[in-house]
Amino acid sequence: MDYIQQGLQYMKDQKIEEAAQQFNQHIEENPVDPIGYVNFGNLLVHIREYDRAKRFFNKALELEEELPTAHYGLGNVYFEEENYSEATQQYQNAIKQGLNEADVYLMLGMSLMNQEQPKLALPYLQRASELEKEDVDIQFQYGLSLAYANLIEEAFNQFKHVLKLDENHSDAHYNLGVAYLYKELPNEALEHFNQALELQPDHVLAGHGKKQVEEMINKH
Repeated sequence: MDYIQQGLQYMKDQKIEEAAQQFNQHIEENPVDPIGYVNFGNLLVHIREYDRAKRFFNKALELEEELPTAHYGLGNVYFEEENYSEATQQYQNAIKQGLNEADVYLMLGMSLMNQEQPKLALPYLQRASELEKEDVDIQFQYGLSLAYANLIEEAFNQFKHVLKLDENHSDAHYNLGVAYLYKELPNEALEHFNQALELQPDHVLAGHGKKQVEEMINKH
């Protein structure tokens, strides 16, 4: 097993120092191979050393201008720093340069959502959902973007899909409750708010929704 593979294995096992040693060894023996810098950068993102991570990703891009994984890594740094416009730029570069994985579409979509641009986020989150049909988080984020873009019927179906994958997803129950309210079906809405609260008793939004619906039902 080479240094990179060994380092990745250590990262998986949460052995951070050992992973760093392996990546460092690779860089020492292959100073012009950008992959070592990308992996070290990813490790630094993992331990939240964002400034150092940027230096490693930028070094990788000096060695190879078109390196989608380095752009993706930089995007993650900027995302963690809540610099969403810069993150958007980096994720777009990664896709342009051939990275075609659910994660990059998800992160680009979420960067745009954080800039309150749900309509722009939508196609990227849709693409992520097509690439990873069983990934609960991706499917849920896609549902949220549909809801924010006011595509209520599509969002409704998407949250149902999320609950098929994970029936204990409290946020999906809450959002389905909201969708039922839009459809003027308060009893169904209440059922999902209750389920959200059962799964997560401190779910503030579901608690608020439940109160609202109960008042509505009592008025009739």
